[in-house]
Amino acid sequence: MKVLLVGGGGREHALAWKFRNDAPDLQLIAAPGNPGIEEIGKTIAIPAHDVGRLVDFARAESVDLVVVGPEVPLEAGLVDRLRTHRIPAFGPTAAAARIETSKSWAKDLMVRAGVPTARAVRCSNMLTARKIIGEFGAPVVIKATGLAAGKGVVVCGSIGEALAAAGAMLEGQSVGDAGREILVEEFMEGEELSLFVLTDGTAVLPMLPVQDHKRLGDGDTGPNTGGMGAYAPVSIGTDELIDRSMGEVVLPTLAALREAGHPFTGLLYAGLMITATGPRVVEFNCRFGDPETQALLPLLRSNLLERMVAIANNDGVGAEPLDWYPGASVTTVVASAGYPGSVRSGVPITVAPANKEGTLVFHAGTARAAKGALVTAGGRVMAVTGIAPTFEEARAASRAGAQAVRFNGAIARTDIGWREAARIESRQS
Repeated sequence: MKVLLVGGGGREHALAWKFRNDAPDLQLIAAPGNPGIEEIGKTIAIPAHDVGRLVDFARAESVDLVVVGPEVPLEAGLVDRLRTHRIPAFGPTAAAARIETSKSWAKDLMVRAGVPTARAVRCSNMLTARKIIGEFGAPVVIKATGLAAGKGVVVCGSIGEALAAAGAMLEGQSVGDAGREILVEEFMEGEELSLFVLTDGTAVLPMLPVQDHKRLGDGDTGPNTGGMGAYAPVSIGTDELIDRSMGEVVLPTLAALREAGHPFTGLLYAGLMITATGPRVVEFNCRFGDPETQALLPLLRSNLLERMVAIANNDGVGAEPLDWYPGASVTTVVASAGYPGSVRSGVPITVAPANKEGTLVFHAGTARAAKGALVTAGGRVMAVTGIAPTFEEARAASRAGAQAVRFNGAIARTDIGWREAARIESRQS
């Protein structure tokens, strides 16, 4: 089998690693890939957003499956283009991908479907935003409605902060075109949970719940990022909660997408807030999350590639539930100084830990410089995943591995999974 994997981040490295484990004889090609993926497959210098060249390459190489990692090529209609040429692709069409790529469209869909979510009002200018923010009060959430690489959400503790965030998006273009319209959204109290499901548009296979850490600093301080770490499983993600989330959130959303004429196939990611009254949707994503994927896939015993092939070929998701290894997984992201703002690329990575028993290293923002030297090439540089029989052991392995990733200006949180650690400590006391 020949598979084209679109993307070049840590999520794609984790997917490539899983594919190689699922099918050792696989012909794996990544576009554009990264130095980590180069160790287990072939890479080609086609950017993930270059839909035309990707389609031409897939046709010329007669690939059996295209797996789309990032959201940008999904928004640009890569899956639509591939399907016109009868090339199996794992991922939603551009219309179905609006569940992520347009937060206002997604919010309207959820309201029509009766999916529990935060109250929100869209604003396209500061006059309206100022009025709505005043009505909502603080705390309040300001969201760019378009794609902003995980940086278009600001949780504001005061009216002043909310006005500043709204002004930065609407007038200061802090997140570019993604902020031409914003949502002023109700602040929800609770704990966040990421729930991934594989789906053929109707049937679903839920994966283990994961918890992401969006804030830059320890103790959930600092600005929102694309994600600084994750862990799985999450003890609050009980079977009962997952069943309720499927019935109240996932299945009604898929039904609403079908009714709208845009059935969703691929991986649907429900970002949930677990409130006192139950799960409510923070947002949906139309693809695997990053860094949740790096924490999740090492625990998956089932063959993921087989399920993706079946979905892409309209053969359903399969009747068997996914099988998981026992134990826990914790992922710590190592980022460049200045992230999530501007960062300097080309910084030599002096120590890069290799995969070893209980630890996996996934490349994200890395590149090869002259003479093959490994250098930084983005905000999030590497993700180190610890896998162990217990959460505490996995957490220690991840933290130690992250400390071994060394380059000038490297930053990483030391408290990934702090809520789970507190729950364990509480049970033991």
